Amino acid sequence: MTYDEFNAFCRSLPATTHVVQWGGSDVWKVGGKVFAIGGWDDGAEPAFTFKVSKLAFEMLREQPGLRPAPYMASRGMTWIQHHGAQGLPDDDLKAYLAESHRIVALGLSRRRRRELGLEADEGVRR
Repeated sequence: MTYDEFNAFCRSLPATTHVVQWGGSDVWKVGGKVFAIGGWDDGAEPAFTFKVSKLAFEMLREQPGLRPAPYMASRGMTWIQHHGAQGLPDDDLKAYLAESHRIVALGLSRRRRRELGLEADEGVRR
């Protein structure tokens, strides 16, 4: 996946906002909370960072082309960084990005989800 494809996919998810921060990384948020980061790596290959469940974190952390996200995972957060060509196929990466969006959106208050139009979304439920 290229950065352009990453940005287009994240833009297609509901109620997202985009900022460039942390050294020029593309940072995608839902309700003001980060759910995906494009960049923020050594620059050799495109890198994409996203939040996952505890189970997915344990499954993905040792896979080729994936690693616990620098800075975030060291603080006990379940974030994975896709950093190599051997990482996930694009369709799987998109599924994890969509799941990251859902996980982060679920962490918002019900009122905030309603304000963002996410409460009626079948993918965002408690």
